[in-house]
Amino acid sequence: MRKSAIAATLITSFAVAAGFSTPSRAETGQVAVVFTKGGFIVGVGGGEGVLVLRGKKYPFTVSGMSVGFTIGASTTRFVGRALNLRGPQSIEGSYAVGGAGGAVAAGAGAVQLQNGNGVILQLSGPRVGAEVSAAVGGVTIRLK
Repeated sequence: MRKSAIAATLITSFAVAAGFSTPSRAETGQVAVVFTKGGFIVGVGGGEGVLVLRGKKYPFTVSGMSVGFTIGASTTRFVGRALNLRGPQSIEGSYAVGGAGGAVAAGAGAVQLQNGNGVILQLSGPRVGAEVSAAVGGVTIRLK
């Protein structure tokens, strides 16, 4: 009988502890960005975006540069998700970008980026303009 009481107490203690344990703090937000890029050899770009997290909007700026083969200009309207957020401030930072892409008149682009805070941006959207690139670079996001 005593063993049963001890076992029941232990099970209850574990159940209570599990109920009060802190859940994972990582969150997912929605992101929309308009990014304009242009250049010849060195590409420079910038834009603005908004993070929607817990129903609240957080505007931010995006700036970036790429070095490599870049000719032309394009504007991309990205939408997607921000994963592994630990609050809105964690979206800030430098994101590494590498790859090849292009747009003539209109096309589609998709990119996945990660910053030092572990935030992953999964973005896609249409490109408008005439640009061809095979460059390596990065972008920096700052909350307004």
